[in-house]
Amino acid sequence: MPAIQRSEFALALNQVASERGVEINVVLETVKNAILAAYRKDHPGIELENYRAELNPNTGETHIFQGDKDVTPPGFGRIAAQTAKQVILQKIREKEKEAIISDYKIKIGSIINGMILRFAGPNIIVDIGKAEAIMPPQEQIPNEKYHLNQRLGFYLSDIRQGSKGEEIIVSRTDNGLIQGLFKREIPEVMQGSVQIKDIVREPGNRSKVAVYSGQPGIDPVGSCVGQKGVRVQSIIQELGGLEKIDIIQWSEDIKTYIAQSLSPAKNVTVSIDEKEKIAHVSVPKEELSLTIGKDGQNVRLAYKLTHYRIEIEGKETPQLEEEKVAPSTPVVEEKKPQEITTDSLIKESVEAKNN
Repeated sequence: MPAIQRSEFALALNQVASERGVEINVVLETVKNAILAAYRKDHPGIELENYRAELNPNTGETHIFQGDKDVTPPGFGRIAAQTAKQVILQKIREKEKEAIISDYKIKIGSIINGMILRFAGPNIIVDIGKAEAIMPPQEQIPNEKYHLNQRLGFYLSDIRQGSKGEEIIVSRTDNGLIQGLFKREIPEVMQGSVQIKDIVREPGNRSKVAVYSGQPGIDPVGSCVGQKGVRVQSIIQELGGLEKIDIIQWSEDIKTYIAQSLSPAKNVTVSIDEKEKIAHVSVPKEELSLTIGKDGQNVRLAYKLTHYRIEIEGKETPQLEEEKVAPSTPVVEEKKPQEITTDSLIKESVEAKNN
């Protein structure tokens, strides 16, 4: 039996179908419909229900039939070939985009590397490999400078419907970026021996990460900080070196947890009102500004982490016996400790900034 030689049309059709994952029958049916549409364009007023197109999948030869009558116009083969080419290319693009979107849907919630491609108004277009992603203004770190061809790590936060179809959204402000960096840089977090209980963040300024380990012999804070801080420093560098990260140990005891949440402040004494969700915190006066943080930032983040309103009071540090004032020296009456609340501190810092 002689071998049947396949035409260039059939070879190209099969090659495209196998490489791009497009069903041949679907493409051929779409081509037939497009050819009928092209025929109607040249013959306005006809009812397509009375017409059909036949396409030879081996040669690409096309005929138009009205019932059983062949009404193919002279020279229509060239038009049909151009139409078939356009439809196949369109199908390829659609299928490729669907496959890419499906691939990235699986990656939602993970970190991907990308390169800043261009600026589109307030949005930043990022090349993430097979596709382009969008980083809207609210997903950009406010004090971070972006420039063309800059390579960064991004958090793939969502895929949503846009004006031109589905759009991939990436972020530099999402808490998931911090969590993903911890998993990538710290083996204990990746393996699950150290758990991240909570993350609060003011992007570009400061983050607090509460960590915990139920396995004996593992120091969760030490594991995340690393020797001489090398692990946490690598994460900070991924954030552009702008954002400080406080790693604190999570605790079931709320007093201990609140004291830890005010890190880097030390010598913190906490009493709580569980009913009102208020924490009364007492710290040495020299630790007061560190406890509050710039513009009340440390207290704000501690509140977000613990969900307790924090009221801070500065206290005098007791003197040692040998440092006490001699009896002949006039005794100055000691002033009462100054009580400071979270609200008053934030109000004062805002007023000072305005002045």
